[in-house]
Amino acid sequence: MKHLQVEYFALFRERVGQAGEQVSSDAANPQELFTELQTRHAGLESLLNMKVAVNDELADWATPLSDGDRVLFFPPVAGG
Repeated sequence: MKHLQVEYFALFRERVGQAGEQVSSDAANPQELFTELQTRHAGLESLLNMKVAVNDELADWATPLSDGDRVLFFPPVAGG
């Protein structure tokens, strides 16, 4: 079991209702973790072009997670 710091940005933060949380998980990578978090937070949906960072570095969804990692989820950003 890994202990992870999860942080949500923009639309994800609004849907979850908090900026971050500590979670315990057996997820091997950010994709598994996001899927797990979707069962915990009803408004957390997968979005096309969403990004993830592990320990403040943009990462691939298959990046292995380790105990103590900080995982950040970013929805697509639009601007004008």
